[in-house]
Amino acid sequence: MLDVQQARRDTPGCFERVFLDSAGSSLPPTPVVDTVVAHLRREAEVGGYAAANERLGDLAEVKASLGRLFGVDATSMALSDSASRAWTSFFYAVPLEPGDRILLSQAEYAANAVAALQRGRATGASVEVVPSDDAGRIDVEALRELLDERVKLVSVVHAPTNGGLVNPVREVADAAHAVGALVLLDACQSVGQLPVSVPELDVDALSGTGRKWVRGPRGTGFLYVRPRLILDLEPAMIDLHSATWTSPDTYELAPDASRFEMWETDVAARLGLGAAIDYLLDLGLDAVVEAIGYRAEHTRDGLERIPGVTVHDRGAPLNGIVSFTVDGIEPTAVRDALAAQAITVTVSSRSSTLLDMSQRKLDAVVRASPHYFVSPADVDRFLVAVRSLT
Repeated sequence: MLDVQQARRDTPGCFERVFLDSAGSSLPPTPVVDTVVAHLRREAEVGGYAAANERLGDLAEVKASLGRLFGVDATSMALSDSASRAWTSFFYAVPLEPGDRILLSQAEYAANAVAALQRGRATGASVEVVPSDDAGRIDVEALRELLDERVKLVSVVHAPTNGGLVNPVREVADAAHAVGALVLLDACQSVGQLPVSVPELDVDALSGTGRKWVRGPRGTGFLYVRPRLILDLEPAMIDLHSATWTSPDTYELAPDASRFEMWETDVAARLGLGAAIDYLLDLGLDAVVEAIGYRAEHTRDGLERIPGVTVHDRGAPLNGIVSFTVDGIEPTAVRDALAAQAITVTVSSRSSTLLDMSQRKLDAVVRASPHYFVSPADVDRFLVAVRSLT
């Protein structure tokens, strides 16, 4: 069972406010903060290169920890500075020609969508959207009707940024693979709050971030690439880390997923990411998933009992993001009113998930995302505050 009190002691910020924005950028636990600060201090003592050389083994262990989390080999993991950078580094490496097709989900995140549109214009590939079912999830039957040998890549957002939806990843992967298409999973909002097993989901690539549910530092991200694909893909951007200059006019790409990495990096942040992954693994992912699910259910149920409040989450099962609006009050005003009471939520606007929000005629929603360090009393305090606004 999760030791919530110890988790709260490791999270001093949760005593100062009700923190409900782990879907944005969570509160890192003390071991993560200590790891980052200690390395920065070491850099101040001996310089960045020497300090990094002292931690080469620990840096390699970050990928090993990610491998344990996802059930894959460390050599299939690459480190990045964000989920978007990780997503695009794979996406831009997939060969595309005129007539090829890219399929996006209805709940696609804006960063993915604009990259797909740009790439489509540059290559002559078409960008198409897979319809959602009545619950908002990817309609797998509709996907099967869209699929043919021209589909080169299917993008799947595991859990969208604007609500509690969870997409049926394995069903999508099975359908896409039947026609030879690749599946790129945006796991930015699912890693750290939902089970994410690559062997079970059977995706070809997966991108994620450290700053959200993993509780790592900002400026950290990661990419998984299926091992048999690595040698066939050349990233759009490389440097002396991702490739070796072998003669005046030749180079050789790294033989593993590090070909998707760049030389310059925030070493302290990457060590902090490793500490965050290890912290999560030590707690036990099953216990974390259960705790987040309970808190999200408590939050949703409470909001649904407040007159004038509408919860906008769809589908089953639901994830830890709770989206809602208050009648007659702009979401930004709700956010600011709660902030004045030391309650942190955020707003998800239409531009972040344009297709889904437009379909549902929503301009913005308030987003509350309680992590396991949020106590039941914190949720109750939040609910009282929302009720006072109505």
